[in-house]
Amino acid sequence: MARRIRTEDGRAALAGVRSGAPETSDLPTAVRYLLQLLAEKAPGNSVEVRVPPFGAVQAIEGPRHTRGTPPNVVEMDPMTWIAVALGEQDWNVALSEGSILASGTRAHLADVLPLRP
Repeated sequence: MARRIRTEDGRAALAGVRSGAPETSDLPTAVRYLLQLLAEKAPGNSVEVRVPPFGAVQAIEGPRHTRGTPPNVVEMDPMTWIAVALGEQDWNVALSEGSILASGTRAHLADVLPLRP
């Protein structure tokens, strides 16, 4: 992530997304803000969390990944990310329903979610 999202901007974007009538920038800002919080809560480089098209971070302590496709990848759409990040949807349920694609032995975020913005 290139630039840090201020707490008040992130919270405002989340409120906009939840309102049902978000501004154009609310969804990408909310996604990036929650990815930023994940990286702060669970720093590391062993799992890459992708929320296309808005962002990706590396998180979770463990072996560092440096080239090619990471061995531990988690990917989901923006609304699923917001729901699991905020605890509005259970990680395991979303995973079993196919809303989350996870590969690798460390690609499990249930222990670090939900986040508390």
